[in-house]
Amino acid sequence: MQKHKQFLREAVHLASQNRIRGARPFGAVLVMDGEIISTGVNDIVHSHDPTTHAEMEAIRVASRVLARPSMKGAVVYASGHPCPMCLAAMVLTGVDEVYYAFDNDDAAPYGLSSEVVYQKLQLPLAPPPLPLTRLDLGLTAAQLYDNASDAL
Repeated sequence: MQKHKQFLREAVHLASQNRIRGARPFGAVLVMDGEIISTGVNDIVHSHDPTTHAEMEAIRVASRVLARPSMKGAVVYASGHPCPMCLAAMVLTGVDEVYYAFDNDDAAPYGLSSEVVYQKLQLPLAPPPLPLTRLDLGLTAAQLYDNASDAL
């Protein structure tokens, strides 16, 4: 469990650093065999590309690093609960499981929840199509999502 928390803390740190640079506070780490293969941050603000979510970016980089489209054997650590697009990409590429720090209820007060997208697509949040596990890192959502808070 400690290793999972270590990788998840890295995803949250990436998200925090991304917020500081004026982007959306989301980060992801893709791990295989206990080693980081790639990372990603949400780059929508700077790229103007709505698909540049943290998990999508981590998958894109990993597919280039590994020179293959399959992420079989990978674990993704995401600062927030994956949106439907990211979850679909992880299912399509064969990611084994996902760990995340904050859920949609945590993100909602800051306008960062993807729950409305799940509703518009008529997709239930449960049961998930692959194992999704929330881990408590002892941090509050405000520490990551609130622009007035100090960076993590």
